[in-house]
Amino acid sequence: MKTINAEISDKSPLGDDERARIRALADRQRRANGVLMRAINFVGTQVEDTLKMLPKGARGQIDAAARAALTHSYEVAAKSRSGALGQAVNSDRMHKVMATLSGAIGGFGGLPTALAELPVATTMIFRAVQGVAAQYGEDPADPETRLQALAVFGAGEDGEDGIDTSFLGARLGLSGAAVHTLIARVAPRFAAVLTQKLATQAVPILGAAAGAGTNYAFTQYYVEMAHVHFGLRQIVREHGEDAVLDVFHAALAKRQVTDRDA
Repeated sequence: MKTINAEISDKSPLGDDERARIRALADRQRRANGVLMRAINFVGTQVEDTLKMLPKGARGQIDAAARAALTHSYEVAAKSRSGALGQAVNSDRMHKVMATLSGAIGGFGGLPTALAELPVATTMIFRAVQGVAAQYGEDPADPETRLQALAVFGAGEDGEDGIDTSFLGARLGLSGAAVHTLIARVAPRFAAVLTQKLATQAVPILGAAAGAGTNYAFTQYYVEMAHVHFGLRQIVREHGEDAVLDVFHAALAKRQVTDRDA
């Protein structure tokens, strides 16, 4: 059995190329909440009064829907990648197309149909995130990879667009209890993001167009977050978590200073 010191010594130091890749991932995270997402957040803020007029249980309904959608996606997305249909719908572009169609249908009847459509949209996003994982050398069907895909849904809270870096080097438990614990941790952040999506779909018929646009944007958003998450994980496997995150957080801090000074 290796000692901790031996395991640390197995990790090679970061070179200039790796540091450049990490800084590029920090830039990618910063750009993820781009013009389209900001527009959707603006529209959602305007329509959010509709949600405030709903019964008090509506917010709890969104939280419950977020948990149910994540659970459904975790269980279904990996299985749905097999077979001819699964292989046909197996690219970022196709996932965005399917999510866009799903959002249009879900938004047609306002909030009730938007909530009913949520598991479908979340599964499309989950599949897209799994596809990103494969690009970075991880097996989409592996239980550990599926849990890491779940962790990506923890990105963004109260307008923030950062990933939760505490998952990057972790070996997540594979028991049913561990899955439910992770979903319980991720779901509140996902629900906070969903509030904006559902707010844009709250008005029947008009919500169809909003649903199509938001689903496209949300798929793009989580795909970008997945690139950051799994891109960092790939470098962590070779160079260790502490070294990678030091460079990543330093790059984010530098960008924030630059943005303030601009």
